[in-house]
Amino acid sequence: MLSEDTIVAISTPPGRGGIGVVRLSGERALELGLSIVHLKAESSRQGKAPEPQRVHFGEFFDPATGAALDQILFTYFKAPVSYTGEEVVELSAHGAPAVLRHMVERLLAAGARLARPGEFTLRAFLNGKMDLAQAEAVADLIHSQTLYQARVAAQQLEGVLSRRLKPSKEKLLQLITLLEAGIDFADDDVPVASDEEILARVGVVRAELDELARSFATGRIVHEGLVLAIVGRPNVGKSSLFNRLLNEDRAIVTAQPGTTRDLVAETVQLGGIPLRFVDTAGLREAHDEAEQIGVQKSMAALADADLTLVVLDRSEFLGEEDARVIARVARAAQRDGEAEPAAQRLLLVLNKSDLPSRWGETELSQVISIGVGPSPARGATGTSVAVALPTAAVSALTGAGIEELRNKILEMTVPQLDFSAEPRFLTNARHRQCVTNALEALDTAALATRHRVPHEMILMDLHRSLRALDEITGETTVEDILDRIFSQFCIGK
Repeated sequence: MLSEDTIVAISTPPGRGGIGVVRLSGERALELGLSIVHLKAESSRQGKAPEPQRVHFGEFFDPATGAALDQILFTYFKAPVSYTGEEVVELSAHGAPAVLRHMVERLLAAGARLARPGEFTLRAFLNGKMDLAQAEAVADLIHSQTLYQARVAAQQLEGVLSRRLKPSKEKLLQLITLLEAGIDFADDDVPVASDEEILARVGVVRAELDELARSFATGRIVHEGLVLAIVGRPNVGKSSLFNRLLNEDRAIVTAQPGTTRDLVAETVQLGGIPLRFVDTAGLREAHDEAEQIGVQKSMAALADADLTLVVLDRSEFLGEEDARVIARVARAAQRDGEAEPAAQRLLLVLNKSDLPSRWGETELSQVISIGVGPSPARGATGTSVAVALPTAAVSALTGAGIEELRNKILEMTVPQLDFSAEPRFLTNARHRQCVTNALEALDTAALATRHRVPHEMILMDLHRSLRALDEITGETTVEDILDRIFSQFCIGK
């Protein structure tokens, strides 16, 4: 697809900078770009077009006086060797917003059209320069907050997801080809697939796609990051821990209970994963309206948290107030269909490890039993034992144990994530839904096969599964399937 429109836009972020880039794409990109600049290259003086894939020095001039307004670097990419697959020109000037806007206005007056958001990448997709998953990876790369997110997006831009889906699509196409051939060319002695063979082939594809769908739990965290709430009763050191994790004094710390009245949030990266820490108001019976609102906001933050750090003070005796905090947090962490959500989404942070401890494991176990309740598991004597919650001992004052706490957070949220290996997980919710739709169609096809439904009907489900995967990687046409039939079975030879 080569559009008749030539589009233009400023491709660098708004504001002043050392450099600003104006990009053109379309049939008239070279003509329009040359209409507003004077090139200094030897080829230009000889009346020839600038050499493609080379940078040329020139000047952006004022048409009224012919005087130079700015020095520019003129880069011409000849189709199809360009980002969009079309004729592309990039004008790199100094990053003065007024000059860049004037360049765009001149190009619009000369016949270009202002590009819509994402239109350069859309043209790259429509011209076959990238598939849809790679096009979406461009946006992920632009919005990445950490180096690891950028690395994942860059690898997906190179087609890692498409390559992972390719074997599954190939197997699915082979099965479709087999069934189509058995139906359409039965008179040419093409064998008809048995129910056992269909089920076996569907099972192989389903296992691969199911593994990919389940990887979204990790991919979502890599893509979106995590929300961690820090809770506890007043004056256990929540704000001090918050500041220590951020390595800056972000929250106000005083000896007065109830200092934190509102949520204080900040995002940092941990092992390449964006972590949004939320410091909450102390959970207790509030004494005034402002503190009551703060406690209500704290409970709302717990419901949205991926992991909750419950801070306990080792230098003071544990009591009913600590048990009530754990109980409220456990209820807020409840997820449908999970019997023991607390053990999965709660981390007890034992603060003030630099001071003598007033309690040990027995007292802690008792408080957990009061707050969360006993485990369904039975001890050696047949009695219920307390739920075991993960713990980490730290000193927010001295920083002792903070690095171990960070490692514990990663261990609980993204276990076994190899940051050095090629990512093998879905990071996009749309991709996950497409894979889920493909799995549902495969399940319907398997059920139909077991009930000996005609192959024509089974093919409808297999094609539906293939179309769902095509929404990620690109369309598979009828011609693709026909080519396979004739090449594999030599029909009509």
